[in-house]
Amino acid sequence: MAPTRWNPFMDILFLQERMSRLFDEALGRFKGCSAVPGATWFPPVDIYETDEQIILKAEIPGIDARHVTIEIEGNSLTLRGERKHAKNLKEENYHRMERFYGQFCRVFNLPMAVDKTAITAQFNDGVLKVTVPKIKEEFLDAVKVPVL
Repeated sequence: MAPTRWNPFMDILFLQERMSRLFDEALGRFKGCSAVPGATWFPPVDIYETDEQIILKAEIPGIDARHVTIEIEGNSLTLRGERKHAKNLKEENYHRMERFYGQFCRVFNLPMAVDKTAITAQFNDGVLKVTVPKIKEEFLDAVKVPVL
C-alpha cells in the first residue's frame, strides 16, 4: 500500500461536517414535529411550485415506501418515516457510521389552498416526490370595499 500524503484541509472539512452534525442533532427537536418524539434525523427536502402545483422532493434512500406516510391537515403537510438499521450488524462492527437511522418527521406549511383529494406521491431511486395540486381561485368580478 502506497503512503498517502496528509492534507490538513481534509481535516478541516471533516471538522466542519462534524460540527454541522452536532448542531443539527442539538437543534433537531425544533425542526421536526412533536408527534414523533423519537425522531432522530431529518431528510433533506426541496420544495418548489409551478403554476398548477406545489412539489416536494425528499431524499430518503434505503427506506421502504411502506415505512413512509404523508398527511395533510389544514395547510400543513407532514412527512413521516423510518429508516431501519440493518439486521445482524452491531455498532462495534462499523468502521464509520454517517447515515442516520430511526424515525423522522418533517412538517411543512403550504403557502396556499391545495386540492387534498388529488395529491400524488412517487418513490424512485431513493427520492420521494409529492405533487400537491393548487386550487385555482378565480376573481371574476372586482369588489369595491367601502372604508368606514
